[in-house]
Parts: sequence; C-alpha cells; structure tokens
Amino acid sequence: MGDMFRSERMVLCQMFVQPEAAYPTVSEMGEVGCVQFRDLNDGVSLYQRKFVSEIRRCDELERKIHYITNELKKEEILIPEMNNETDIPRALNPKEMINLEAHLESTESEMLELTENEDKLRANFNELNELRQVLENTEGFFSDQEVLNLDSNRAGSNETLVNKNERGELAFVAGIIKRSRVFGFEQMLWRISHGNVFLRQAQLKELSIDESQKIVFVAFFQGEELKTRIKKVCTGFRATMYPCPSSHAERDEMIADVRARLEDLKMVLNQTNDHRRRVLINVSKNLPTWSFMVKKMKAIYYTLNLFNIDVSQKCMIGECWLPTRDLKIVQDALARGSAAVGNSITSFLNVIESNESPPTYNRTNKFTQGFQNLIDAYGIASYREINPALYTIITFPFLFAVMFGDVGHGLILLLFGAWMCIWEKKLSKIQGGGEIWSIFFGGRYIILLMGMFSMYTGFIYNDVFSKSMNIFGSGWRIHYNYSTILENPSLQLNPKNYTVGTYAMGIDPIWQLAENKIIFQNSHKMKLSIIFGVVHMLFGLFLNLVNHIHFRRWGAIFMEFIPQVLFLVLLFGYMVFMMFFKWAKFNARTDVFMDNPGCAPSVLIMFIDMMLFKATPPLEHCKAYLFDKQKLMQLGLVAIAIFCIPWMLFSKPLFVYMERKKRSQLMNDSNHEDEEPMSEIFIEQAIHTVEYVLSTISHTASYLRLWALSLAHSQLSEVLWSKLLSTILTINHPLIGPILLYIDFYSWAFFTFAILVLMEGLSAFLHTLRLHWVEFMSKHYKGDGYAFAPFSFKTILKAEEEEYS
Repeated sequence: MGDMFRSERMVLCQMFVQPEAAYPTVSEMGEVGCVQFRDLNDGVSLYQRKFVSEIRRCDELERKIHYITNELKKEEILIPEMNNETDIPRALNPKEMINLEAHLESTESEMLELTENEDKLRANFNELNELRQVLENTEGFFSDQEVLNLDSNRAGSNETLVNKNERGELAFVAGIIKRSRVFGFEQMLWRISHGNVFLRQAQLKELSIDESQKIVFVAFFQGEELKTRIKKVCTGFRATMYPCPSSHAERDEMIADVRARLEDLKMVLNQTNDHRRRVLINVSKNLPTWSFMVKKMKAIYYTLNLFNIDVSQKCMIGECWLPTRDLKIVQDALARGSAAVGNSITSFLNVIESNESPPTYNRTNKFTQGFQNLIDAYGIASYREINPALYTIITFPFLFAVMFGDVGHGLILLLFGAWMCIWEKKLSKIQGGGEIWSIFFGGRYIILLMGMFSMYTGFIYNDVFSKSMNIFGSGWRIHYNYSTILENPSLQLNPKNYTVGTYAMGIDPIWQLAENKIIFQNSHKMKLSIIFGVVHMLFGLFLNLVNHIHFRRWGAIFMEFIPQVLFLVLLFGYMVFMMFFKWAKFNARTDVFMDNPGCAPSVLIMFIDMMLFKATPPLEHCKAYLFDKQKLMQLGLVAIAIFCIPWMLFSKPLFVYMERKKRSQLMNDSNHEDEEPMSEIFIEQAIHTVEYVLSTISHTASYLRLWALSLAHSQLSEVLWSKLLSTILTINHPLIGPILLYIDFYSWAFFTFAILVLMEGLSAFLHTLRLHWVEFMSKHYKGDGYAFAPFSFKTILKAEEEEYS
C-alpha cells in the first residue's frame, strides 16, 4: 500500500539501441510494460517516418484477418480463445512476416474465389427455382387454350411470332414480380394498353432469397407494339421474365429438366460450402495467434517511429520515462533484446536530467484500481503529490454507508459485490455487457466495501428494512401498571427514572415505537454529519501540510496552512466541541437543575449568536452558555478567525514582493518583465482567500446531505413496509390472506430493490463522490498532472478487445 501514498519516482532515460536489435528490444519493452516513450520526431510527418511501409503491411495483414474473421462469423464457426495470458504469443519475427503474408494472401484469394463461385451458383439456383415455380404456378393459366386461341405448336416462347397479329392470336409474357409492386404494375399495364392486356397472377408458395413475397404473372396481349411496351413496363417494375410454354406437355418436360438441374446445383452448392467450411476451420485454429502477433508487430513499428537515428545510421536513440524501481527490469529487457539477434554490443540506458514534469504513476492492483479510477476521474495527481485514493478506500464506503445505513440493504450490496469478486475471472470474459456492466464490474470491490460498511452503520442505526433488532435488550424500563398502559394511548418516559444506563451499542430498539423517533433521529444524524464533515475537511488540510513539507514549501505552511486550519477549527471545530461538551455535561440523572437536559441550549443557536455577537435569553433558572467565560472565549475565537482572512489575503503577496525586492537589490537589476505583475498576484490571492472562506461555510453545510439522505432512506424504507406488508399481515382470511401476502411481498421486494437499493444507492454514491471531489480533495489536491502511459502489449490488446466488443 506504500505505493499508493505517493506516485512512483520517475526518471527520464535515453535508450541507445543497435538498429538490428531495435525490433526485439522494443518487443521486450512491450512485454514488460513499464516504459513510456517520447516522440523524438515531433516535426516529422507520420508518412515520412522510417517504418511507414512496415506499418502499412501490418494494416494489410489486419484487413485480411478481419475479413477471414467476418467469414468465420457468417459460417458460425467458433474462434478459439486465449484463456491464459501465457497462451498469448510473442511478436512475430520480421523474417516470418513474408510467410504469414503469403499464407493469408492465398487464404483470402481462395475465400474470395469460393465466395464468388458460390454467389454465381446461388444466383443460378435462385433463377432456376423461380422458373420452376413459374412453370408450376401457371398451370391453370393455359387450361382453356381454345378460348385463348393460342397456337400450341408455337407457344414455347414468351415472344409472339411475326404473323400473330394477322391471325388474331394472343401472345403472352410470363414472369415474377414483388407483391408490393403488383398494384402499380397492373395500373401501368392498363394505361399503356387501354385495357387490352389480360393479366393472370398467383402467389408463390416459397419466399424469395431476400425474404420477400412474390407474385407469378402472365400478361396476354396482341400486337408487336404492345409487346414492346409490356417488356419495358416489366423492366421498369423490376419484374423478372421467364420462358413458359403454353402446352401442358412442354411445361412438364421443362419442369422435369429444371428440377434435375436444381438437384445438380444443390449438390454442387453443398460441396462448395463444405469445402469453404473446411478451409475456414483450418484457418480458425491459427487466427487468434496471427491476430495477436500482427497487433504486437504493428505496435512495435509505431514505437520505433518515435526513435531518432544518429547521423552515422548505426544507432537508434529513444527517450522514455520509467519508474526508478523498474530500472533493473528495463536493463534486463535491453540485454534480452540484444541477445535475440546475437549482438555483442548490448543496448544501454542513460539517465538524463530534465526540467519537464514527469508523468504520474500509481501502482495499483485489482482491489485498489477501482478507487484509483474515482480519483483519476477528477484529475490526475501532480507528480509526487499525495494520492487521496489510499484514504478513499475507507472514507468513501464509510460516508456512503452513513447515508445508506441499513443492514438489509447493505446485505444486498454485499452479496452483489461478493458475487462479482468471487467469480471475477469468469465474469471478466463477458463481452458485449455494455457500459453499465463495465462500470459495475470495475467497481466490484467498491460495492463490496459499501455493502459491508452499510451493514455496520445499519447495525449502529438499528435498522433492518425499517425494523429494529433487539440484540442487547432495551435500556428503558416501564414502571407503569397494567391499567395505566391500557387506558392511555401514549405515555412519556423520563430517562431519569426509566433508563438503566447507556445502551451497549447503537440505538435502543425502543425508539422504533416512539412517537418522537423522527425528532430524535433528526437531531442525532444532523450532529453526526457536521462532526464527520469537519473531521474530513481537517484531514484534507493536514494532507496539504504533508504536501508542503514534501515539496519544501515552508512559506506556504505559514501563509496558507496555519490560517486555513485556524479558521476552520476556531469556528466549526468549536461547534463540534460544543456538541460533545453538551452531550457530556447535561444528564437526566443529575441533581443540579441547570445541568438537566431541559436547560441544554441549542448548539446551532449558540453558534449563530457567536457569529452575530449577540446572546439569546435563556430559559428561566437556566444558563445561556455551557460554561463560565464562554462568551469571552467565543469573542476571542471569532476575532482570531476574522484575523485569519487578511492573514491569507496579504501574507503571500507581501512575501513575493519582499523576495523580488531582495533579489533585485542583490543583482542590481530592476528588470522584471518576465515576472508576473504584483497586481495579478494580489487579485489571484484575493480570489483564493474568498473562495476558501466561503467554501469552508458552504462545504460544512454540504455535509448535511449525510443527515438528509440517511433520514430520507430510513423513512422511505418505513413507508414501503407499512404501506405494503404491514396491513396485509393483519388479514386472517385463510384463502385471501396468503394470496395477498404473496403478491405484496414480491411488490415490496421489487420496490425495495428498485427504489431503495438502486436509486437510493446511486444517489448516495453520487453524493459521496461529490463530498470527496469538492469538499475533501479541494483542500489539498491539485490534480494537474498527466498519467503515465507505458508501452504495454497487455494494455494495447485489452483496449482493442474492449473496442471491438
């Protein structure tokens, strides 16, 4: 966990590599994944760099692999998965690239040829199939040949003879058209022929290849001119015309011939498809390996384009950031890269100095990664700045649980988080789960801790689905007799006479029956929210002190930290002190009347009076203050707190002014053109001062959301119980009662899960996130750094997998 306290120490190194060893060396860097390369060819176009041709070859290989992958998906052939990271192959050797290119080229060509042949065969098959259906469905159109006056000896074609007009015989055109176009087709035939076309039609029993319904038609007409017009109309409406003899014998002979040809085509299509599947199955075995190899190779060449080549062309130079503790790992990787090509001259690293701010790298694991993501979503920490993610592991689920405190609801979150954590290896392989599932799974350990802490705070609140647990018994004792209890709808219990000491842990279950339960919870949870808020903000300020000490900003400790802490402690810290003092001083068992709870003044009223320099008159025989000289003490606290405002406002600008004056006297130089004007420094510091003073007040009030959401959550839970289950449990009917109970229980469970767990859980999560980002992290966190992005094959492959999924 020490790695999370502050980001890793980074060094900037120069990497000197022999050209022949450059490829295996960068490959080793991708495997170890702890080096971030810098672009030393920033002014060179991407198309003018050394390894552009190799990258294009990799792109072509990726295109072919993608084409074959799509063909495998069309045939529903499963592609083997790499179950373990150890199964993922290393980058392809450049010498083996030619063999892979040749193999993929031959496979793609064969697939294209097979696909083209299959398309032609399938088109021919569909045409013959439609012709068969035309011949079969037009059987009834030519049954009355005497009426149609057709010459059966010359009706084997859909074209009329030259002398048909003279003999008064009818010609015909047969074909198929989509059903959606029949109405317009009929209208157009009527218009061009003035009603002199006789159209017969029947619906096909089988759907076409494009899953559309089609109609078989035969148009009878007379005349060459009308034949030409009808053919144009058929072409315009995309109707397919087929030859159809009018003679029954000729149709039977033609149908038999077409069926024979269809059987031959079907056999050829099956053989072609079988051969295609065999080719794809053989390729699928090596496809994942080729894909990983090509992706790694492409990444290597992209990285090599970041290197610079010296004048002698005998050395490639790269610059990279890497963690100090990983120097030995990188040096070993360099040695392995040189040994891979048998190079006697080992590549080496040279640590160089730089004024550039290094990248921020926080080493995490699967447990801490989710909390780190919450912080990085706000902003990447500055280099070596304190990392709030370490403390967020505890503070985030705790503040969430303060708003979501319920043992039952917390158990649901706990079980959901535990399920994702226990089966994380299996669940991590789910593809296409969507963004929502990715968010839930990425924060599985956050959900697990939120459930655990919610169960704890629910135990403290003594709240289980709006009901209480009687584990330690009750600290209250009833001394009324039986008749008094029966005759009075409500009775008051004085804690002086009806309690037997402090309750063991949490809230006494008897408060579940009290009419003033909400008033008690309202006061209790409101005070707790203020206490947690002040402690949380103070913790943030002290983390800022640690940052000042680490970066040796000694002046900032006096000019910023001390007045900020004083302002917060003397006002709101004092209010927290009054809460604890009030709890400790006033006791129902005391014999002193002024120490009775009835004389206890309101902490909120006292705080407002302190800020307004006034006093509210106390109750009779009571005191206005908690202790002697409290008024004088409060005046002193307010005076010091007000003094902290000009302290923060003027100390830093005056310090900068004196430093500049001292420096100019020592150097005998009054030129300050490159320095920021003093007026801007004063304005900037005034903004920061006003922002801190106002934010201290608003941030303290913002923590009241802990009280508001906790109270709302418990009341919603109680409403669901009383409105859905409580009334049904009173029904004693032997038949209706169980049925209504069954229905109401599932209704209660649904609304509990949908409203109280999902919606309220999401609301509490967002409010907790805001308390950390705004109220807590604004006290110490700058977040103006940039993330360390090492060259890692694992990261590259994972990103591409998420993109395609």
